Amino acid sequence: MSNFKVGDIVEGQITGLTKYGIFVSLEDNYVGLIHISEVSNKFISDLNNLFQIGNILKVKVLSIDHDKLQVKLSIKKVDSKAKRRTSIKEEGAGFEPLKDKIGFWTSEKLKEIQKKENTLKNIDI
Repeated sequence: MSNFKVGDIVEGQITGLTKYGIFVSLEDNYVGLIHISEVSNKFISDLNNLFQIGNILKVKVLSIDHDKLQVKLSIKKVDSKAKRRTSIKEEGAGFEPLKDKIGFWTSEKLKEIQKKENTLKNIDI
């Protein structure tokens, strides 16, 4: 059993780089994966341009599979000062207008499709 838990910031050493993520060696024989989407909020085309095998990283533990000794990690969630919206203020009616109109739109589209099918049936080929 490891000494870390979900939410902890830990250090690990890069053991592998792929196009989809970074493999990291952690304490107690655990292996972590930082998916490319958890590296940065910006687009990254090639992890090899930013990291090298052997680098030591600070990462945040997202989930742990103790049976497989595997951990999902994040670099971008380490920085607690990252600007985030804490809440989104809803203005207006939300999805209510869509809910109110969906039945009408669906029936109108079905009528249009039926009209096209009837037109095609009447054409002699």
